[in-house]
Amino acid sequence: MNDSPASTPVEPAPLRVAYLVNTYPTTSGSFIRREIRGVEAQAGPVARFTLRRWDTPLVDPDDLEEDRKTQAVLEVGAVGLVKALGKSALTRPGRFLRALRQAATLGRRGRSSGQGSLRHLIYLAEACVLLDWHREAATDHVHVHFGTNSTTVALLCRTLGGPPFSFTAHGPEEFDKPLALGLDHKVRGSAFAVAVSEFGRSQLSRWVDYDQWPKLAVVHCGLDPLFLEAEPTPPPAARRLICVARLAEQKGLPILIEAAGRLKAEGVDFELTIVGDGPLRGEIEALIGRLGLGDSVRLLGWKGGPEVRELLLEHRALVLPSFAEGLPVVIMESLALGRPVVTTWVAGIPELVQPGVNGWLVPPSSVGALADAMREVLDAPVEQLDAMGRRGAARAAERHDAIVEAGKIVGLIRAGLAGEAGVGDQAERPRR
Repeated sequence: MNDSPASTPVEPAPLRVAYLVNTYPTTSGSFIRREIRGVEAQAGPVARFTLRRWDTPLVDPDDLEEDRKTQAVLEVGAVGLVKALGKSALTRPGRFLRALRQAATLGRRGRSSGQGSLRHLIYLAEACVLLDWHREAATDHVHVHFGTNSTTVALLCRTLGGPPFSFTAHGPEEFDKPLALGLDHKVRGSAFAVAVSEFGRSQLSRWVDYDQWPKLAVVHCGLDPLFLEAEPTPPPAARRLICVARLAEQKGLPILIEAAGRLKAEGVDFELTIVGDGPLRGEIEALIGRLGLGDSVRLLGWKGGPEVRELLLEHRALVLPSFAEGLPVVIMESLALGRPVVTTWVAGIPELVQPGVNGWLVPPSSVGALADAMREVLDAPVEQLDAMGRRGAARAAERHDAIVEAGKIVGLIRAGLAGEAGVGDQAERPRR
């Protein structure tokens, strides 16, 4: 008989993880904040780095708190960038030359999109600043959001001798110009790369060699408990629809306004609330005026998470007429609150929104199809919308638990640091 004491499970060692984002925090980037906090809960404190701060005033208290915790590279100023560049050139000349050649290669790739050699020299200087910050923080691993310039900086920093890195590609920007952004270089230089949907992983797979596919994982954006733990309530009888989006071309807001104008011309009674702001605000306001929608459509600007939650609950359904996406967090939030979604069949959206089950999918840019779907929502019995909303809430809870998804990131980081092959497979484990 073995009398030796039972072995005690060994607690995983704390990780010194850092996050890097091009612009952080932002109103539309709350999913990054939730992921960071989920990683902290499972791996220890996380250092937050951003290349620049958002130039729009933050309104959410959680974003304001994140802002206080975040270091911004460009705040060192031009002198600080030049000093960091010179320091790296003098103290690690071999690595610096390799990073300089790498920056030149990526710069040649990026000329077609205005990201040429000079811009990449600046990215190298930013990488030199971060190299010192990572050494001070004793960073084990840095995870980056968006496969654009922030991942370029992380790649250059790694070449200089910085920590291993990974990144999350959201789309659509990374998939619109993958060669100019050097996605293949970034995946090859990373410990692993994450997409937020299966569609996103397929697009990453298009632009990297087959031997890199095992590095590619799917980690969904996680929802705030404010949304995820909400008890679904029946939609209101009032004929109100809401759109939460940046007022930019890729979100297709003019199509929404034109569809609203068509409903108005047909005598359909409705209210449409638009939450968000952006470069097309002036054009959208003018279009609202031309179509005589001033008494039916209201623009509220940006709102914080709690306000968005309450606004979603006050409306029958979310409408999002996007032309290009990754997988919009607001769709997850709307479904989690028991509100069906009218949106387009682009990118990863059909992985979450199921026609006739928890929402409507229409062709992007089709005013007529969008107007028809909006009319159906406005005319639908509350009981039908309630049933669709409850199915949507169940699907959102199954796929977008922030703690579960952050745990996937932690697992991938640990696997990468342990030198395990095919770390992308680590994200495919069963859910708790």
